[in-house]
Amino acid sequence: MNSTIKKTGLALIIIAVGVGGMLGIKASAEDKPEKEKVDTRPSVSIQKAEAIDYDVVIKSNGEVRPFETTALSAQVSGEVISWHANFVEGGLVKRGDVLFTIEADQYDAAVLQAESEVSRAQATLIEEQARANVAKREAKNLPKSSVTDLYLRKPQLLSAQASLKSAQSRLKLANRDLNNTVITAPYDALVISRDVGVGQFVNKGVQVARVNNIEKAEIIFPIAGFDAPFLPHDIANTAATIVSRGLDKTVRQGLIVRDLGRVDQATRMTHLVVQIDDPYSLKSNAPKIKFGTYVEINFNGKTITNVFKVAQSLINKRSIWLLDANDEMVAKPVNVIREEGEYFYINEGLNTDDRMVMTLPEYPQNGMKVKIIGADEPLVAINKEAYP
Repeated sequence: MNSTIKKTGLALIIIAVGVGGMLGIKASAEDKPEKEKVDTRPSVSIQKAEAIDYDVVIKSNGEVRPFETTALSAQVSGEVISWHANFVEGGLVKRGDVLFTIEADQYDAAVLQAESEVSRAQATLIEEQARANVAKREAKNLPKSSVTDLYLRKPQLLSAQASLKSAQSRLKLANRDLNNTVITAPYDALVISRDVGVGQFVNKGVQVARVNNIEKAEIIFPIAGFDAPFLPHDIANTAATIVSRGLDKTVRQGLIVRDLGRVDQATRMTHLVVQIDDPYSLKSNAPKIKFGTYVEINFNGKTITNVFKVAQSLINKRSIWLLDANDEMVAKPVNVIREEGEYFYINEGLNTDDRMVMTLPEYPQNGMKVKIIGADEPLVAINKEAYP
């Protein structure tokens, strides 16, 4: 009997503890607040696209070279008696400077002799002209049939005139030879080499020096195939900026003067020529740019209209990620008309006010819903200020 009572009491105790535990758990569960839903959409930043007009900048490289090179030679033979202090390798001389002189005594004598021949021929002509005048007066009293050209001394007069012209031509040549004993610079020049010195005998026509024209310099530079469609229609007189990026950056201005008019067989590129005035700065304070310097040439090409300037990092396989009206990502194919620096210029596939995804999720997919960073702030259009 007692055993039955004990078992019944134990069972009641267990039931009471269980009910109490359940009530306690329920009470504690009711005290906890419900968990908030977590937004798992990836966050992205966006910008609006805006069409612009853009002046294409074409860049190339080339080597500065002289506009012309002249091999100097003496036009007369003789002994060198002096030369210009700057008439040395690397020297700079100006147009008209006397480079060297040749002993001129024999050429002075030749001029004096030629002048005497001219005087003698003039005297002969005067004498023949007087005789012809006498014959003309006498012919008035003679029958016309008796008056001939020989009687009027016309042949003698023509001969005297021809002799005077011959003497004058010899005088002209003698003066030219005398003048050629002084050899001057044909233009502002850099002396490349000199093979003559005081006391040396030089022969007519033998090269004695080589000089480069420094009144102008030229740069021949190639135009790549992707740049060719953007060249101006009239390339002549297009302004260009020439930059030397050595230890000291040098910037000069020049003009594109011509197209070489042929396509290089090896590279299939066309070549243009730009000229720089006074490269060695004899007439200005501009920085010198020496022959042989490798430089960069920049100039404006055509203006492309209604294009979008987009960072290359946003383009993958010629597609760009946009947001549609439901804030879902969509990959849009685009046509890149030009690549310049870190940017692409797109003429098809984008429209004004399209929302471009600037920061992509780790694994972007079409139809992916995203959360826009700063959604409450106005969007900034992609323009020249957004992409300098």
